[in-house]
Amino acid sequence: MTIKLTPKQEGFCYSYIETGNASEAYRLNYNAEKQSAETVKVNACKLLKNTNISLTLEQLRKRHQERHNVTIDNLTAMYIEDRLAARDAKQYASAIAAVTGLAKLHGLITDKQKVAVDANIRLTETERAAKLAGILSLAEARKKQAEENHNA
Repeated sequence: MTIKLTPKQEGFCYSYIETGNASEAYRLNYNAEKQSAETVKVNACKLLKNTNISLTLEQLRKRHQERHNVTIDNLTAMYIEDRLAARDAKQYASAIAAVTGLAKLHGLITDKQKVAVDANIRLTETERAAKLAGILSLAEARKKQAEENHNA
């Protein structure tokens, strides 16, 4: 199915997937320099409600998730592997951090912070998984770099 979007709408979709922030995606793709923050927010929300944009975003999320093969099971396995590696290296703080991350992933620990949330902009489970995959990819790259530096 081909979805017709303007170049700005398409850019908005890609920016939204990348940043997770509709207002930022709007600013990046529309002439918003003279618009107030509230106007940007309203216009971004209108775009998110556009059927063609929401369908495009869902397609992009699916592609992103498939590309990174992000699942709760994969993430759980990574946390367990990292915990074991940290214990083997006698890096107990890292092992505890892995256990804490695992508990948060499974909802056993929740951060109690006051957060203001725009009710019109909610991340789907796919979006949350995609963001977490990006964070984990960065962590893996840093770990690999640290290992290479250690071995050098």
